[in-house]
Amino acid sequence: MTPTPAPSETANPPRWRDRKRYWWPLGLLIPLSPFLSWVLVEHLSLGLFWATGAWILVLVIPIFDLLAGEDGQSPPDDMIPLLQKDRYYRWCTYLFLPLQYAGLIFACWCWVNAPMATGEKIALAMTVGVVAGVGINAAHELGHKNESVERWLAKIVLAQSFYGHFFVEHNHGHHVRVATPDDPASARFGESFWAFLPRSVVGGLKSGWRIEAARLHRRGKRAWGPGNAIVQTWAMSLAVFGGLIAVFGWEIAPWLLLQAFAGISFLEAANYLEHYGLLRNRRPDGSFVKVRPEDSWNSDHLVSNLFLFQLQRHSDHHANPRLRYQSLRGNASAPQLPAGYAVMIVCAWIPPLWRGIMDRRVLAYYDHDLTRINTKESRSARQRTALRREPR
Repeated sequence: MTPTPAPSETANPPRWRDRKRYWWPLGLLIPLSPFLSWVLVEHLSLGLFWATGAWILVLVIPIFDLLAGEDGQSPPDDMIPLLQKDRYYRWCTYLFLPLQYAGLIFACWCWVNAPMATGEKIALAMTVGVVAGVGINAAHELGHKNESVERWLAKIVLAQSFYGHFFVEHNHGHHVRVATPDDPASARFGESFWAFLPRSVVGGLKSGWRIEAARLHRRGKRAWGPGNAIVQTWAMSLAVFGGLIAVFGWEIAPWLLLQAFAGISFLEAANYLEHYGLLRNRRPDGSFVKVRPEDSWNSDHLVSNLFLFQLQRHSDHHANPRLRYQSLRGNASAPQLPAGYAVMIVCAWIPPLWRGIMDRRVLAYYDHDLTRINTKESRSARQRTALRREPR
């Protein structure tokens, strides 16, 4: 006979623990990468290590993702309130900010004082750009929260990349229109990353400004004023860039612009892969249903999630945008990426490779029914439907 478990074993099952709890500070290695670059170059005398931040993103993280595999652990519902209140996790994101700006200042010093060839300065700009791009992700985590201090921290983080409109557009534009033809940050089936990049940047800027101007108009305030969140972040960016140029000289200006462009590109590459080809279901009247986990590509690869504050559990993030990163759960019902973001971003830069990997997955997910897929034609069809409904 099987022995009956003792009453204490059934009444008090083992409490769930976050096995990643003390691994989250790994994400702070990214803002430290300018310092790590300098150390490696000094000791190994190889200029290619100025690009250490980029090597971490495209080589180190994918290798450890492969070795560690997928996570497979999600917090149970009864633990989420406790996780949400645990301030340890918040400090893992708060600390990104001082390290980010310390690395930026150090990079400016290197561009002026270190013996570097032009190619090495470009490599360092790529490292700083990775910091800026992952910083936008940290701002994404902070900007979703209701606490005023976290929202201001998000704006300060965004100042390095001059991408302040993201604070408004992501929360009030992208999350409303995600996985529809009207969202500039949702990539269409067959659209290359290089076509998506300008469409998302320009479309997101226009959308963010319209949203913020409308908010201020409802409050009886003018758009070009100190209450405009986008104007606030632009002012911060000008202060950061102006202050650094005042200290280090105009010599650093091209490298500041290059790192900002690199950071924006890394962020938009993540946007590109998160909803590629996915289209929300429609109601009988043609409107879109509420966002579901199935409307985002998901990835549960352990190491890249540690570095990106679980951005890859994107399906749960869109279904529950107020959850903090430590509370996000994997979702087996969502479409799954074949690798972590680090690998998929590199694939996105090479359109034939990306389409070879992803197009068949999109088609299989929708049973090869192109009417259910987000394409350029689906936007045209939506516009025609809207025109037919306009009163004459």
